[in-house]
Amino acid sequence: MRYFFIMRFRIRGFLQEVCGIGHGGAVILFGTMKKILFLLCGALPLLASAAPRLPAEALMARDAQYEEALRVGDLPFLRTLLADDYVWVHTLGSEIETRTSLLARLEKPVIYKSRTTSDVHAHVQGDTVVLRGVSTTEQWNADGKTSRSNRYQFMRTYVNVAGECKLLSVQTMNLK
Repeated sequence: MRYFFIMRFRIRGFLQEVCGIGHGGAVILFGTMKKILFLLCGALPLLASAAPRLPAEALMARDAQYEEALRVGDLPFLRTLLADDYVWVHTLGSEIETRTSLLARLEKPVIYKSRTTSDVHAHVQGDTVVLRGVSTTEQWNADGKTSRSNRYQFMRTYVNVAGECKLLSVQTMNLK
């Protein structure tokens, strides 16, 4: 059996010639192609929803690692986590840090007594997740014995970049 078909269409869209098992074969082939295309188009939403991203709980754990990496200056972890076009907008836009400037700043980190998060919520849309919550930082005072505490409302956007979960952006607002 031969299953070679060549279909040529005129610009106006009319079937001009079908080579193979005849005109009936062309109708079968065309019907089969329509079914295949229909099935492929129907599968696209499933493929999109199957895009790799971390489940919300795992992403919250990764986000806690991000806080710890900021606390101790864990540059190797941050290099793998931060997207190339990462940006952090600080309170009221007082400072905007890029991936490069944050990594440079953390080469000489200010060691915090602690950095913790609470009241974290995940908002999922496709392979993008926005985490929002409260970050509490405790920083040592100059005397090395006492510390001061700051609380920030944060939003962090995690995206899928070539199958890897990356932190794209952060925005923080100081809570008084």
